[in-house]
Amino acid sequence: MAALNISNSNTQTAETQAGINPSMATQMLKDGNARFTSGNPFNRDLHQQVKDTATGQYPFAAVVSCIDSRIPTEVIFDQGIGDIFNARVAGNFVNEDILGSLEFACKLAGSKVIVVMGHTSCGAVKGACDHAKLGNLTQMLDKIMPAVDGTSTNEGEERNSSNTDFVNRVAQKNVELTIEDIKAKSPVLKEMLDNGEIDIVGAMYDVKSGAVSFN
Repeated sequence: MAALNISNSNTQTAETQAGINPSMATQMLKDGNARFTSGNPFNRDLHQQVKDTATGQYPFAAVVSCIDSRIPTEVIFDQGIGDIFNARVAGNFVNEDILGSLEFACKLAGSKVIVVMGHTSCGAVKGACDHAKLGNLTQMLDKIMPAVDGTSTNEGEERNSSNTDFVNRVAQKNVELTIEDIKAKSPVLKEMLDNGEIDIVGAMYDVKSGAVSFN
């Protein structure tokens, strides 16, 4: 039963969620993005899914992504109501609140994979590269600075938002560092990862094509 439901547009149930392992969960997201980019999304009855999930939710994945309006996570992964948890913040980093949310998603609600997803032409990353200062934005961008500092450049290469390739490499580095932060700062998730109960993977979304590449 579970094996049938994970590949179609049915609402996730306790039974189908239990039949999904971490690698299957990642593949479901990859398959969904392939449907999205090819223009062949599932035809879901979202109103019915509202009713189906009214008394419980069984998402198979949790996604940490940017608030960027061009990246509606359920849409680009072609998922329905009740399929994935979303934690969105400019620059897709983690803090105590997001880590707690991910612990809830995986330990208590049964999600099998955490995807940390950056994207090309990220405004937050550009701001960090330019050392932008503006109210609360300043301290937020400081959280991305380790990725800026950890991204190398060739001699004479610009290290600011005018260098699109540098910006995108910083975004990729930020994904990698965020995954390291999750493992280092959440013993709960690290234990689940070590036990094979979940996976934690990185991804990048291309704002020009709509395609997601997994690391």
